[in-house]
Formats: sequence, structure tokens, C-alpha cells
Amino acid sequence: MHTERHVRLFKNGRNQALRIPRDFELPGDEAVISKEGDRLVVEPLARPSLLAVLATLEPLNEDFPEIQDPPPAEVAL
Repeated sequence: MHTERHVRLFKNGRNQALRIPRDFELPGDEAVISKEGDRLVVEPLARPSLLAVLATLEPLNEDFPEIQDPPPAEVAL
């Protein structure tokens, strides 16, 4: 994989844009851009895992009713 490529900048409406070459593609469809001095840094947007999202939920404070669900009867073969 290449570590450097020259690309052309272009205008997209009032925004400046660049086309990212295939070998530099990022996963997903969103990214975070930041500026460090004269450099622009583009990073894929890190999505939280399902476990991380579930950990942020408040616990339920209610009792659930008993469910009468006996196992199925055995079938003779």
C-alpha cells in the first residue's frame, strides 16, 4: 500500500474537496477531520460497539411476570 499520493483539490459548491484514491479508502460513510498545523487529518468515525451502547442504558426497575413455557414433549422416532 502506498503511504503518499498526490491528489487534485476541487470545489464542490462552496466547499473545497478531494477525491480519496481507492487504496486510501476509509471504512464506513462518515469521517472526522481535524487540523494539526498545516496538516489535515482524516480519520474514520469510530462507532461504539453494541455492548458500549447497552452499558449506557439505565436498568429497568420493574418485575416481569412469570412465563409458563414448558419444554416441548419428546417425539418418538
